[in-house]
Amino acid sequence: MEAARAKIGLVGLGVMGENLALNIERHGFPIAVYNREPEKVDHLLATRAKGLRFFGAHSPAELARLLERPRKIILLVKAGQPVDWTIEQIRPHLEPGDIIVDGGNSWYEDTERRQKELAASGIRFVGSGVSGGEEGALWGPSLMPGGERDAYEEIRPVWEAIAAKVDDGPCVTYIGPGGSGHFVKMVHNGIEYGDMQLIAEAYDILHRGLGFSADRLAEVFARWNEGVLSSFLIEITAKIFRAKDAETGAPLVDLILDKAGQKGTGLWTSKVALDLGVAIPTIDAAIMARLLSGRKNERIEAARVLEGPKAGGFQGDEAEIVAAVHDALYAAKICSYTQGMALLRAASDTFRWDLPLGEIAGIWRGGCIIRAELLGGIREAYSKRADLPSLLLDDRFREAMARSQPGFRKAVAFAQGLGIPCLAFSSSLAYYDSHRSARLPQNLTQAQRDYFGAHTYERVDKPELGAVHTDWPSLVG
Repeated sequence: MEAARAKIGLVGLGVMGENLALNIERHGFPIAVYNREPEKVDHLLATRAKGLRFFGAHSPAELARLLERPRKIILLVKAGQPVDWTIEQIRPHLEPGDIIVDGGNSWYEDTERRQKELAASGIRFVGSGVSGGEEGALWGPSLMPGGERDAYEEIRPVWEAIAAKVDDGPCVTYIGPGGSGHFVKMVHNGIEYGDMQLIAEAYDILHRGLGFSADRLAEVFARWNEGVLSSFLIEITAKIFRAKDAETGAPLVDLILDKAGQKGTGLWTSKVALDLGVAIPTIDAAIMARLLSGRKNERIEAARVLEGPKAGGFQGDEAEIVAAVHDALYAAKICSYTQGMALLRAASDTFRWDLPLGEIAGIWRGGCIIRAELLGGIREAYSKRADLPSLLLDDRFREAMARSQPGFRKAVAFAQGLGIPCLAFSSSLAYYDSHRSARLPQNLTQAQRDYFGAHTYERVDKPELGAVHTDWPSLVG
């Protein structure tokens, strides 16, 4: 009976859970599965898992009995209260040394709370980001495990086996202690928000500004995917433009309501960045764009009465604009990744996580949604200089921004001249310009704060004075 036990267990048989379980079994690890709806367990064993090394459990107690010790149980349930509820269901059936792995998109502070609560019973906890969607879960995701190092070492053979593979190994590395794994996954999702919005704005400029059809856009994005913009999101964008509605034959993308949803990780990223004092305007703009898209009725009404530039056919060199949009997209993507990595560095310093930024960029090169050609350069940048304060200061990316800058500015100006909103492009360009400005206008901001609130300021000519206050009305009468 002992030999028949499963190596690992999984709770939560949604599509992600099913696919990850099949991935685990395919790599040689017999697996026990449980779902609060027992019929899902029975259905899986009778269909996709038929004849495979699967063990079905109809209760938490049965799941625990099916597992070899120390037990290792993966949770793939909705973040928040469902995670706590699931832990409470299985906890009485575990013993010291057993391991729970939360593979959902949990808030990192919840992960740290759960780790402390479970440690009181001797149960070890790993919070692991899992990226790649349904396909990644089945064929190889990018994995971001954080928490107790010894617990990760126990699951490491499984994680390295099921992760996506790139030229130098599996897309998984130990992230760090506490909730660092889920924090890194959160920032990954924030970068994803920015990347998707930038692509959407590139599409809008070409579609509205140049009048490109879906077929023409498919050609452009497919060509872009062969160069520096090569990425999963650019690849699927080209495919989306080729998809036709079965009933009308029209491009399916044209029939989709322009209201984008969000599940919260992007918003979390923005909130944490504010708490840590890190500027991430591209990601912030992406969140704002989704919020604005949700106000569809208000936008329809406003479109009837609010004036903007008069529409007219484009007169000029299309190829020049396409090239400018390409360069703008590449430069803005660099800015978005720069912001994400800066946030990771700030969190690493604040929480003393010692995050391996180069390795994190490395494991994002395969399996995950933001996998892209430029991640190889990001990994190299941090390999050369672990304390790099900004990606924009790395020679590779500094030169790339210099080459792309003329097109970047041309594309933004072109869009603004036509009244095409480009929140993420504009924010990215402003971020770059702010970053390269040795002096910003916040000297005036400090003067205003001191004038109305005596908040003090520092003098550039007399730094030795420290914080000073001026009686402004007495100077100006």
